Amino acid sequence: MKLLCWNVNGLRAIDKKGFFSWFQNETPDILCLQEIKATPEQLPPHLRNVPGYHTFWNPAEKKGYSGVGTFSKIKPISVKNGFGREEFDSEGRIIITTFPSFTLFNIYFPNGKKNKERLQYKLDFYDAFLSHADNLKRQKHNIIVCGDFNTAHKEIDLARPKENEHISGFLPVERAWIDTFVDHGYADTFRSFNIESNQYSWWDLKTGARARNVGWRIDYFFVNKEFMPKVKNAFILQQVTGSDHCPVGIEIKP
Repeated sequence: MKLLCWNVNGLRAIDKKGFFSWFQNETPDILCLQEIKATPEQLPPHLRNVPGYHTFWNPAEKKGYSGVGTFSKIKPISVKNGFGREEFDSEGRIIITTFPSFTLFNIYFPNGKKNKERLQYKLDFYDAFLSHADNLKRQKHNIIVCGDFNTAHKEIDLARPKENEHISGFLPVERAWIDTFVDHGYADTFRSFNIESNQYSWWDLKTGARARNVGWRIDYFFVNKEFMPKVKNAFILQQVTGSDHCPVGIEIKP
């Protein structure tokens, strides 16, 4: 079973760059998208109704901003948008789909670079998410979390750690939260299979960083440690273009 995750930085924009052909060629069992920047009504029919897939959307209240979408070949048992907290749910960042063997979080975590208030919002969002995930885990749900976390965890996860240690996305407080997340019993699937450097999922467009592979690994699949034996592989599709991010994925045993 193949699960893919991609911050597309505008679904309508990336659709003009061959996104749908890529989707059809990959045929993932589940595809989670972040930063779709559109309501379902604004999307072309071929994206709203993909043959063979159940499709779920959570756009932001603000037009052209944020938003997530999940495509699944398997019909979920339940679908929930948000954590039940208006300050987070209004930004269209969360779709939670429950399947027989796991609960999947598709999340576009906030960016904290704008100012101190947005950094605090990001940290509060992190805590709200962890509380929600832990509550489900206590109920014996297996948890899969994918999305753009907007934080590189370790120095190996970005090309220039020393230059960015005072920049949101690599601040000690943000990295410490990921440490806490791991301590709560969640595993970074990619690092469970790959400990090589120069493995990134985001590159700054303005500086042409992708051509030089000066990037950050900020897109993840995490699972609860009890579920980790079910994960057969985790990978980054760095060759796939169209966004400032590239897709990441996992394969799990049925």
